[in-house]
Amino acid sequence: MLYVAWGFPPCRGGGVYRALATANRFAALGWKVTVLTADRDTFFRFTGADLTLEERVDPSVEVVRVPFEWPILEADLRKWSKRRAQNPKLWSKWRTKQDQIPFPETGYGPWRSVIEKAAEQIHKANKVDLTVATANPHVAFTAAYHLHKKFQVPYVMDYRDAWLLDVFTGDRLHEPNSRAAKWEKKLVESAREVWFVNDPIKEWHEKLYPAQASKMHTVANGFDPDLVPDTADRGAVTDRPLVFGYVGTVSPKVPLAEFVEGWKLAKEQSEELAGAKAKIHGYLGYYAQPRADMLATINSAADAGVSYEGPVGKAEIAKAYDEFDAQLLMLGKGRYVTSGKVFEYLATGLPVVSVHDPENAASDVLRGHPLWFPVSDVTPEAIAAALVEAAHAARTADEGIRAKAREFGASYRRDLQLDPRIESLAASVKGVAA
Repeated sequence: MLYVAWGFPPCRGGGVYRALATANRFAALGWKVTVLTADRDTFFRFTGADLTLEERVDPSVEVVRVPFEWPILEADLRKWSKRRAQNPKLWSKWRTKQDQIPFPETGYGPWRSVIEKAAEQIHKANKVDLTVATANPHVAFTAAYHLHKKFQVPYVMDYRDAWLLDVFTGDRLHEPNSRAAKWEKKLVESAREVWFVNDPIKEWHEKLYPAQASKMHTVANGFDPDLVPDTADRGAVTDRPLVFGYVGTVSPKVPLAEFVEGWKLAKEQSEELAGAKAKIHGYLGYYAQPRADMLATINSAADAGVSYEGPVGKAEIAKAYDEFDAQLLMLGKGRYVTSGKVFEYLATGLPVVSVHDPENAASDVLRGHPLWFPVSDVTPEAIAAALVEAAHAARTADEGIRAKAREFGASYRRDLQLDPRIESLAASVKGVAA
């Protein structure tokens, strides 16, 4: 199996966990796996790197790294052309157009030729029976399509979000006659399977491509048993201040300011939150350097116990969770938004406070969890109410309720989501034994 993923360890982006787990799971089920990804320097320079993740790659998985250029993010002025230095805005517009000539995706389009060539070399050296390509970026699909068209290799499209759909607003991102729409249509039509992370996104695409609906499947994210925090019963907290925690990337869509105000209100309203802390682990924004506005918002509530703890390696993440008595699931608004983080939270059995719009797809996952505390709307007042309820539960939930919470989360183990599709593919792909 050839697995094409722009972001693979040591990349620290949110989708890397799904990529790592998918490659490892195919290998565990007997497939010979080759991963085609960007060179390591890409992640050190642009996204931030997590070296602990590389240690988690199955030793049997061969990782082929190819160059990736991202000139629009080049910060070293010594590497700028004279034309760029003289008129950066004009150069940026020109570069954006150039990027989209090979493939309609700004920043990533030129990578098409690189990965198509590499995929063909891999196939000629060791025949590929199946390609699985994951987005975004969506240019990754072109390598799979190339092998299919030239060598009849079947492929799977694995979406983490969507290409034509804005998962936050529900709006369409590209018009039907756009190059992106035309590319997606032919990719979907030629694919063996198309995977989505939740039912709402899958249903949107089923309506868009009704003739292809039978090949579409929901392959939800899940938690990785070897990476989750301790799931043992910790008991009610009665003798110390509570610790609420968040782990993950804080994107600009996250209602961080509303949370901070809600946290302050909650501490005023409940004695059970006396001395309580809210610890935020991860990246503030999409890049290695924390966004100044987000950091300022967190620091404004330092006196109320809110703190930014910085990034935490995936392999050390259990240590962060060990401190938590309740978890903060802060997400941007969107009917189609789930987040991979929700599954990791479920594994702990700890209370979960949903600081996100009730219509988010994450609510579908959490519904039925006995220690779930959703907000009625994303306002400081509603957030405060949910925090107060969660604090009470952290201090009073009995052993039976906590056991049910752990049982609920156990059903979302990652391999339980992946195995049915991998087994089906093994049975259907010629030359691969089930």
